[in-house]
Amino acid sequence: MTPKSVNGGPEHTSSALLSALRQLLRPLFKLLISHQITYPWFSSFIKSIYVDVAIRYFPVDGKVPNDSRVTFLTGVHRKDVRRLRQGKNKEKPEPMPEAVHLGGLLVSRWCGDPLFQNDSGHPMPLPRRLQKDQSPSFESLVASVSKDIRARAVLDEWLRLGMVTLSDQDFVYLHTEAFIPEKGFNEKAYYLGQNLESHIAACVHNLEGEQPAMMERSVYYDGLSSENIEELQQLAKQVSMDGLQAVNRLAIKLRKQRKTASNVTGKINFGVYFYRAQDLDPNEHEK
Repeated sequence: MTPKSVNGGPEHTSSALLSALRQLLRPLFKLLISHQITYPWFSSFIKSIYVDVAIRYFPVDGKVPNDSRVTFLTGVHRKDVRRLRQGKNKEKPEPMPEAVHLGGLLVSRWCGDPLFQNDSGHPMPLPRRLQKDQSPSFESLVASVSKDIRARAVLDEWLRLGMVTLSDQDFVYLHTEAFIPEKGFNEKAYYLGQNLESHIAACVHNLEGEQPAMMERSVYYDGLSSENIEELQQLAKQVSMDGLQAVNRLAIKLRKQRKTASNVTGKINFGVYFYRAQDLDPNEHEK
């Protein structure tokens, strides 16, 4: 990748891009301030990201850029570049929470494997314990993904996170909308990084004119009542979950059909979103 304007500064940058940056950074900075992450700390924190991105995506003739080149590209002082490249004070990435890793596999299997679905293709309620006739159960679901984790431990955690409910008849019901747990800050923080990284990366890919373009679409309307928004939100939830589950079912099918692992290098992240707000800026123009 070649920088559009090396060390140019905002005066050489599209005003539309700067306006977009303001919009996407506002909710992020709201989150930072609410968690007492201050500007001095954050400005120091992002130095390592600037350096990492410059090294990873802006080689010179196929070679890793030297410290001077990284400083030239990013504006990060050369001594800081050298320190960060040596790994001093470098932020270590947080591992995926175990609940997310195992939970994602289990939810995907429950929603995508016909063995655990009803005739309508939706995840069916599962009896908690193994059945004598070997029919699907919550314990068999967990065992199909991991032999090392007790189903009771998973159930207790999912009940805490609000991902399932347990009926009086000892059946486990999955909240199909709970791909992200209702509770559990670390789990939700993981998905924040995972999903927004992919979404922004797709937007940047398209903005830079790279081909083929990636799907990245939304529907925008203002001037709606609360009742209008509620109706649209319910529709968006229904059609988006149908789409997510269809992609999930095909992904599971394709992975089962995989013959060799020699070309297993790619990944996808497909998502949809719905945002609602009542406190619109009266100066915003209608679209």
